[in-house]
Amino acid sequence: MIKNTNDGSNNPPSLRIDINYGTCEDLPSFSKGPKESDREKHQAIAKAGFGGIQDGDPELCKEFNLQLTAHARVNKVGDLKDLLPLWKSLNYNCATVHLGWGMESDLEMDALVNYIKESSEAFDIPIYIETHRATITQDLFRTVELIKRFPEVRFNGDFSHWYTGQEMVYGGIENKWDFIQPVFDRVRFLHGRIGNPGCIQVDVIDSKNISYVEHFKNMWTRSFIGFLKSAKPGDYICFTVELLKAEIFYARTLVSSDGSEQEEGDRWQQALLYKEIIQQCWEDAKRQLN
Repeated sequence: MIKNTNDGSNNPPSLRIDINYGTCEDLPSFSKGPKESDREKHQAIAKAGFGGIQDGDPELCKEFNLQLTAHARVNKVGDLKDLLPLWKSLNYNCATVHLGWGMESDLEMDALVNYIKESSEAFDIPIYIETHRATITQDLFRTVELIKRFPEVRFNGDFSHWYTGQEMVYGGIENKWDFIQPVFDRVRFLHGRIGNPGCIQVDVIDSKNISYVEHFKNMWTRSFIGFLKSAKPGDYICFTVELLKAEIFYARTLVSSDGSEQEEGDRWQQALLYKEIIQQCWEDAKRQLN
């Protein structure tokens, strides 16, 4: 089984809000976030109240009492052979993976998923398959069909890839939500990024009354409900803010009056806003289950 996360305690199921280290990479000059050393960045992340870092520095995370999660691309069976012992030795909580390139047959998909399942169990590390472009989960239909073959699979819900890449609003987003409910039920990790139907990462000016923001809040809340329905004491779900730089074509750029390009907004300030938004979604999920 691709394991659920458990901290070994009898505490009620909980939410942990983390940040992907790429969110602090090459912040624009006007950003209020940390721009200097790795130490400064880890310290600022801890001070801001994040619980952990994906792709953080293990020693600095330990120093600042931050949890640590990993990520990797897996193109073929065996690709994790060097990473798994490392993750285990450095006490990574879990990992998320981009699995395959999206051109695999069902048999090839199944071999990759079996490999993730067996690796997770062998090393006792939760490994979550990302819903991501250019992977075996890039398509809503094939992902739902995959669940029929592997009901034990667990996901990192990186929903901006579907929202924009599959233009989920086209033809009625409620239809899409109903169709991918089996995915929501199996999300145990989330990448926090909001896109609109035409762009995968956009600035959130206000957390309310914007259609695409409300759509993401709905998907995140549905994922929390899916988690809470089966969660046991000590289980937690990880929401990791992942707002990436313009150089890799995530953050949008605007042309200033002098003709230069700059990022649309401050990814650090956006990350702090996401913390507020996701806490609201968590509380909404708990209320809906009561």
